[in-house]
Amino acid sequence: MRKNDTANDLARRCIIITGGEYSPIPRPGAGDFVIACDRGYEYCLRDAITPDLVIADFDSCGGQVAPEIPVLQLPTEKDDTDTMAALRYACDEGYEEVQLYCALGGRLDHALANVQALAWCAERGIFAAIESPDTRLFALRNAKLRLPRREGFSLSVFSLTDRSRATIRGAKYELENSDITNAFPLGVSNEWCEDEVLVTAHAGTLLIVESRL
Repeated sequence: MRKNDTANDLARRCIIITGGEYSPIPRPGAGDFVIACDRGYEYCLRDAITPDLVIADFDSCGGQVAPEIPVLQLPTEKDDTDTMAALRYACDEGYEEVQLYCALGGRLDHALANVQALAWCAERGIFAAIESPDTRLFALRNAKLRLPRREGFSLSVFSLTDRSRATIRGAKYELENSDITNAFPLGVSNEWCEDEVLVTAHAGTLLIVESRL
């Protein structure tokens, strides 16, 4: 149940377009709420997508936002990135699913910040994913996730917390209630052996990465 059902009674998920490296943005579905973050607004224009909200400090977006689109302007000196501010907005509005596009590539520090933001979402019960044509990332905490087989992709599992406990079934290299730490890459480059892989995060926060081979 969302906190603001009156305003978002048709909304299913929040889509956030960030200012990393451009990649094509899928057409939002009916009821999706789209937020563009700074340069992400230019990416929306490129793909003929009209965002429902622009959140930005306008340090990387040079164009004018169309007057009919609401803008949440941020100060240039702040603790949150524009993307983090958008995620806070989605959390406050009660969205339980968030997809981020154009969140990889470009500056490494911002890409790492976006990965950390996935962990922030998972801690609050929000299912968040970073999507691109070659890479898909999820954070998982105290939950199970079924991952359908993706031909031409590898599957890796990391710990975003100091230590996580995970079960992986349906993969070439399986784990059963095993510890993974953030100091050793135990779960890199696994692969599907069945039609789907089931990943369970018993403790800690897992980062799941699907990467094109």
